[in-house]
Amino acid sequence: MNARLNAFASPVTGKLVKHLVSAGKIVEGTTLPATTQELVKIRASQINGCGGCLDMHTKEAAAAGETSLRLNLIAAWREATVFTDAERAALELTEQGTRIADAAGGVPDEVWANAAEHYDEEQLLALVSLIALINTFNRLNVILQQPAGGYQVGQLS
Repeated sequence: MNARLNAFASPVTGKLVKHLVSAGKIVEGTTLPATTQELVKIRASQINGCGGCLDMHTKEAAAAGETSLRLNLIAAWREATVFTDAERAALELTEQGTRIADAAGGVPDEVWANAAEHYDEEQLLALVSLIALINTFNRLNVILQQPAGGYQVGQLS
């Protein structure tokens, strides 16, 4: 598969991606656990069918010590016993925030309240920002049909 356009060759898209990556670095620097951040990126990317982001974030998570068992069970987090209650709350918020167009009224209050039980205000803001950011990356990659499979850990660091 070839990408529809070379986004990295475009000055406009190059600047945009640079700023999006910078925004991601801000979230990475928060107290929202790094493990949770990768789970969120992977789950949103699964929902959106973004092969490029799945390639990147599963490899980065594995390199950071995430187990293959947990990586393989992210899509089935509701039935899996390998995630903490806080991670489950983040994954639920990720799903609701990613599928926002499917729900009249947006993210349900009970989903928000569950996340708020596990994360402080700064972490919640980081979590919401991360969900918005990964959905932006997913949409860019899916629309442009960015191919997956060739990502090397640390390639875009």
